[in-house]
Amino acid sequence: MHINPSDREAADAIRRSAVPLTVGDPAAYDPLVESCRDARVVLLGEASHGTHEFYRARAVITRRLIEEHGFTAVAVEGDWPDVYRVNRFVRGLGDDSSALQALSDFTRFPTWMWRNREVWQFVKWLETFNRNLDLPRQAGFYGLDLYSLYRSARAVVDYLDGVDPEAARRARQRYACLDTGSDEEAQSYGLGVHIGAREDCTDEVVTQLMELREAGGRYQLADGLLMADEQFQAEQNARVVRNAEEYYRAMFGAGENTWNLRDGHMANTLDALVKHLSVIAGEEARVVVWAHNSHVGDARATARSHYGELNLGQLARQRWGDDARLVGFTTHSGTVIAASDWDAPLEVKAVRPSMEGSYERLLHSAGADIEDGRFMIRTGAPGLAEGLAQRRLERAIGVIYRPETERQSHYFHCVLPEQFDYVVHFDTTQALEPLDPTAAWEEAGIPETYPFGV
Repeated sequence: MHINPSDREAADAIRRSAVPLTVGDPAAYDPLVESCRDARVVLLGEASHGTHEFYRARAVITRRLIEEHGFTAVAVEGDWPDVYRVNRFVRGLGDDSSALQALSDFTRFPTWMWRNREVWQFVKWLETFNRNLDLPRQAGFYGLDLYSLYRSARAVVDYLDGVDPEAARRARQRYACLDTGSDEEAQSYGLGVHIGAREDCTDEVVTQLMELREAGGRYQLADGLLMADEQFQAEQNARVVRNAEEYYRAMFGAGENTWNLRDGHMANTLDALVKHLSVIAGEEARVVVWAHNSHVGDARATARSHYGELNLGQLARQRWGDDARLVGFTTHSGTVIAASDWDAPLEVKAVRPSMEGSYERLLHSAGADIEDGRFMIRTGAPGLAEGLAQRRLERAIGVIYRPETERQSHYFHCVLPEQFDYVVHFDTTQALEPLDPTAAWEEAGIPETYPFGV
């Protein structure tokens, strides 16, 4: 196979800079963890939503950031009310008696993103870590996404029922404009507005958010820090309703880009979370983010920027500058959990070897002499950034994987050293283990006793 000189030089530069990652050795991440010592936000990505190694590595790195450097929260690419139930559990609140039970609200496709073995184990660890700490010193678990239109509306009303029944009555009246339904059917709201079959609810959801924010100080006088946290979650649910309403209308209109609405919401949620936790702790809060590479990597270094699209990583760098760290994860081949279509059953799929001309193929070539092909690079390391600066392809597998159209469906152009500060590469990876195995998963050989191992 012919390798052009520039690729050979880049591969040599990667080999000289690579930090091998020994399986089961958390200390292998020392350079990355140390570089985050003074960071305010650390964004940890993934090249797919269904790869075991990505979830495992994020959990290992995050545990060290919490234990060694005092990070106070994990914010994930999940819906606010579902993830907040987990937050209550890890803080010793709520009614759940186990981590498995606390993950029960993740019922919307794709359930495996957060109902999987690695998240389950991390949530158990986080609850144990927090057990003997007071609220300001505990580490929380929060969601960044905006798909929960109806669940968030119900959460706002439930909160107000407990602190201000009259305000709850007004909230019910306003949210009645949305009708009742499940979040799986939320697109029908946007379509109805688009075709003129119904009025939009913009005024109602904005008014509700404003009223809740204005009353917050009065509600918080009751129970101090704990009430402040509950008020914050209610306000955030009201923001989700406001932004989800706009998002679902935009899906069928010619207005603002829905990608920008979603990532803008995630960035604003992260910003609000940092500010809230800083008040609770009485010092600057620091947050770890778990999301896909496409959200974590700076969009200005990718083809997305040509279409006017921004993302969470770009906004984090613009807001926090050198206090933000962006970490990407890549693989060459292996297996992955994904579906063939939206809302279709999960499958264990073979990941095709990465394409010629891609960063993944370059990393694969460079890692041939590194044990197991598992290593980490700092993209701005002397002599490395120049070798990586050539624009190349990069692969992104979401919850849907279509290997038959892989080039069109899963590759885009980018400049890696401008996209991420660090890249973690696992040359061969395996599928994530779901907590709700399907027949297809069981046929792959998972024990009947999973996830309990008894």
